[in-house]
Amino acid sequence: MADEPLVLDPAARRVEWETNTWSLGAAAEDRSSLSVAEVSTAFEQTAAAIRERIRNLGFPGVATFYVWHDEQAGQLRCSTGSVPADALPFRGTYVASDDLGPVVAGFLADSEPGFIDSSDLDDAQSRSEQTETEQEPRLFTVWVSSVGVSR
Repeated sequence: MADEPLVLDPAARRVEWETNTWSLGAAAEDRSSLSVAEVSTAFEQTAAAIRERIRNLGFPGVATFYVWHDEQAGQLRCSTGSVPADALPFRGTYVASDDLGPVVAGFLADSEPGFIDSSDLDDAQSRSEQTETEQEPRLFTVWVSSVGVSR
């Protein structure tokens, strides 16, 4: 990831997202051989390498490296964007955290990656009948690491 193409362009957020987003998936039997500490260390090292790349590129703005567990896809995903931690490009409501452990633990504990029980899916009609104030946002945790600094 740290050696992949990297785009930081606040005017082209979609290009950033498409270029700078990666995923990690593993079958349930392979997850048992991974530890939270190993996976967390790998992501922390990736963040450090991306921070160094951004410094060498001379990018003058804010940049954030972030990791989340995409339950629907059964993957850990990460991305880098020219946004602060409180403005990540998610449609859902998220909680920014500096503790990567729970994000990785959720991924490793996912016994049926990519499987979501139909009772957990919203019925489209019932969703459209609810007003925004009635809908309960589904919170998810995102690990964030500042990899660029505004000058």
